[in-house]
Amino acid sequence: MKVAKVVPLYKSGNKHQFTNYRPVSLLPQFSKILEKIYNDKLEKFVEKNGILLDSQYDFRSGRSTAQAQMELVEDISTTLDQKKYVLGIFIDLKKAFDTVDHKILTSKMEKYGIRETALNWLKSYLSNRAQYVQLGYHKSSCLEVHCGVPQGSVLGPKLFLIYINDINTASNLFKFIVFADDTNILCSAEDIQQLVQKVQKELSKLKNWFDKNKLSLNVSKTKFMLFGNKRNSKEIHLTVNEIAIERVYEIRFLGILIDHKLCWKPYIQYVCSKLARSIGIINKTRYSLPQKALHILYCTMILPYLSYCVEVWGNTYKSNLLKICVLQKRVVRIITNSGYRDHTTPLFYNSRLLKFFDLIQFKTVLVPYRAMMGVLPGDLQRMFKTHEEGNELRCVKNFIFPLY
Repeated sequence: MKVAKVVPLYKSGNKHQFTNYRPVSLLPQFSKILEKIYNDKLEKFVEKNGILLDSQYDFRSGRSTAQAQMELVEDISTTLDQKKYVLGIFIDLKKAFDTVDHKILTSKMEKYGIRETALNWLKSYLSNRAQYVQLGYHKSSCLEVHCGVPQGSVLGPKLFLIYINDINTASNLFKFIVFADDTNILCSAEDIQQLVQKVQKELSKLKNWFDKNKLSLNVSKTKFMLFGNKRNSKEIHLTVNEIAIERVYEIRFLGILIDHKLCWKPYIQYVCSKLARSIGIINKTRYSLPQKALHILYCTMILPYLSYCVEVWGNTYKSNLLKICVLQKRVVRIITNSGYRDHTTPLFYNSRLLKFFDLIQFKTVLVPYRAMMGVLPGDLQRMFKTHEEGNELRCVKNFIFPLY
């Protein structure tokens, strides 16, 4: 019940370096059934009482990476429209799930109202756990696990969310956007020097919070970015424990390349390279596979790149997106076995596929629709405000566009 089998899977690089292997933890099936029952009860309790942060998006029903990206971009854009400087810090933690302290976790859960039988079951679940490594036919001896949430468990991710849920208490100035252990911090000010001083002071508080919770900050992989087009001749320096944090001009956050100008050109170029590679594979199989199979290849190799978070980055200038449109038309001609100059509108219609700009529009209008239904996360829901006139006017349910 409490013994995990760890199987190392090779990733890349030198096979004789153990750091090039990913450990996969396998737990007994009966244990996962009990975890699933407990996790469902815990999730209902947490969501009903509003325990978790609104800005925490991972391992929660009805939330996605697109919504986390949306909140990040909206906060940055809104602040830039107010003629302020915006500084973002992208936090990286060392083996965050493996360093969770059990005593701190149970004390936090008791603070949130999880007590008596539910808390005692959790203490029993976390205690006396062990694991061994199996490589081929060779097995290691069992060793006890004294910290961390069980890898490969159903309950582990939810426990980690509760563990870091009070990260916002570390600073009253930082805006946190959290996706499990991927944490982004935003801070803004009208003066750049004032902004750097504020961030440096608050970083010390945040580092103390990590130390108290026995979480290790990976300073070498933590980056910061100054957003906007304002020219700034002065060099900006941020440090943690006298170790400098690297300044970057583009960074990958939840699978999306974000640049400091929010023009999305680096990510669009990345998408085009992935699409071109996939199109080459589909083109080689066009004469050996039926059209239905080619359609499946399109949905698995092309569509994910077109649709992932497209409501966030797809509303940039159309001139930036023309390359993607050209590539999409090319692959549609391939899967329908059409000529190079054939008009693509009937091809899209017959294949029941959306054109790229139609896909952007569809994914975008879903956001205000969900806001109208009141099913967006709290921080995003508050961005949408409607007219509240007393008279029955046609514009009462229309959204208000903020003016700065």
